[in-house]
Amino acid sequence: MGIRRVARSGGPENLIRPVSRRTFLAAGAALGAALTGCGRPTASPAGSAPLRIGAIPDQDPEVLQRLYGTVAEAVSTGLDLEVGYAPVTDYAAAVSLFRTGDLDLVWFGGLTGVQARLQTPGAVPVAQRDIDRAFTSVFVVHAATGVAPSSDLTALAPLRFTYGSETSTSGRLMPAWFLREAGVDPQGFPGGPGFSGSHDATLALVASGSYQAGALNAQVWRARSEEGAVDPAVVLHSETPPYADYHWLLNPRAAASTGVPDLADRLLAFFTGLPPGDPVLDLFGAGSFVPVQTSDHDRIEQIGRDLGLVS
Repeated sequence: MGIRRVARSGGPENLIRPVSRRTFLAAGAALGAALTGCGRPTASPAGSAPLRIGAIPDQDPEVLQRLYGTVAEAVSTGLDLEVGYAPVTDYAAAVSLFRTGDLDLVWFGGLTGVQARLQTPGAVPVAQRDIDRAFTSVFVVHAATGVAPSSDLTALAPLRFTYGSETSTSGRLMPAWFLREAGVDPQGFPGGPGFSGSHDATLALVASGSYQAGALNAQVWRARSEEGAVDPAVVLHSETPPYADYHWLLNPRAAASTGVPDLADRLLAFFTGLPPGDPVLDLFGAGSFVPVQTSDHDRIEQIGRDLGLVS
């Protein structure tokens, strides 16, 4: 199997969805196990901790392990630090572990990044991909519906519909926003909307006919289409206007824990200095990384508040 390119997503519900003790403990166990096997052991400053990388789990775990294992190795080599990637169980766990300081550098979607910043004062936006300045989502339908490709989203209203994760920017927040702007109640689908948990799962559920339509990350849609991994029964209905999305966010305690005072600056230089064709860029489906500012996601925060997903 070839390595799949990756996109991302994210977002909160009432600032953060409740995390059960079971979820939190499972995430903590995964964190401890993962940090023992990723990254390159290096001569880190005496008494310092490794840099702990995480990400919202918006795609198949196999895809994410390949991507972030590669990132951990690259950052370890580039910064001469011990680095580990820790997979987490769900979006809320990623935000929780960032808030508690158990994750130092996390690849968040637009809304989960807002969520993490609001809960972790002093968090530092580091970098985003060039494509994240104008990211998009797609709506897909099962061919049996007979719904033709169109910019008119009202045709989706009578269909059984699934989003991705409940806390996804590209799989839930922005599709719901554009539906509402088109006059479609984003919660009013027959039987209520589903939540598949990831972009890949959305494709699978629409392909199986469990749902007649769904929304997902446009980058995942294109990557899976190029791979020939999309069932012919799933067809593109429309693509949304652009919005700002994924980015790296650094925990304010990371510089002290790793013993690297200028950690944010070094990470920015590392990501923005990756040359064209670098394996990390290829896996991220990006041409480059670029600086990102907190204000870049003001619109995401406002839409989250308007939809009742941030308070």
